[in-house]
Amino acid sequence: MTPATVPSLPVKQPAPALDLPDDRLPRHIAIIMDGNGRWAVRRGKPRITGHHAGAKTVRDIVTECAKLRLRALTLFSFSIENWKRPASEVEGLMSLYLEYLGKERQTLLDHDVRFIQLGRREGLPPGVLRAMDETIDATAHCRGLTLALALNYGSRTEITDAMRAIAAKVKSGDLTPAQITEQTVADHLYTAGPPALPDPDLLIRTAGEMRVSNYLLWQISYAEIHVTDTFWPEFTVSDLHAAIRDYAGRHRRFGAVDATNS
Repeated sequence: MTPATVPSLPVKQPAPALDLPDDRLPRHIAIIMDGNGRWAVRRGKPRITGHHAGAKTVRDIVTECAKLRLRALTLFSFSIENWKRPASEVEGLMSLYLEYLGKERQTLLDHDVRFIQLGRREGLPPGVLRAMDETIDATAHCRGLTLALALNYGSRTEITDAMRAIAAKVKSGDLTPAQITEQTVADHLYTAGPPALPDPDLLIRTAGEMRVSNYLLWQISYAEIHVTDTFWPEFTVSDLHAAIRDYAGRHRRFGAVDATNS
């Protein structure tokens, strides 16, 4: 299909109500927002156009997760590896973060959404850091959904940073190797907060790729995975509901034997 014949982004129709009991909803959804660039290229447009379209989807999904009273939503926005992309695309993404953090701050406040960042601060432009900190401070009192933006993030980097922090405590005598447990590691990951985030129950990846891309590797150990071929700019509230319904229909055993099927 040539770019000229690719249909434009469809008008988003109101999604039917998600008729599920609260105990079948995930507490924490993590999303790999993939396909922005490909969505744009297929339309003969610059890749950054897809990222701008994807930012509009972010507003819809964040708002819906807040309405569903989920505890946390984590969005994989910019990885450590993304610095390898063309400089023009990286610069465009950083400008988009500045725009989004300023423009959407009131939307977050209106829906009682607390904003945090997961990832390293080093390397991010001063303007992005300032806008990010202003949004973190402005929403610190919110008690609804926590929106965690994985920005300048990589899971191996996160685990490495945790190991360094634990090693420093061992060196100082505050901790012995025998005292290190899985909980010790979890307590030193970015998701330890504040606020502390529960491990994701549901991981959604758009654009059909079957990989986790160095994303929350420790935390998604028992997450249910839902992959859709839909590009992120076309992902709708109805698609979110479909993923949640898929999750609600699964039986999670966490490695144990299901007594009903033993």
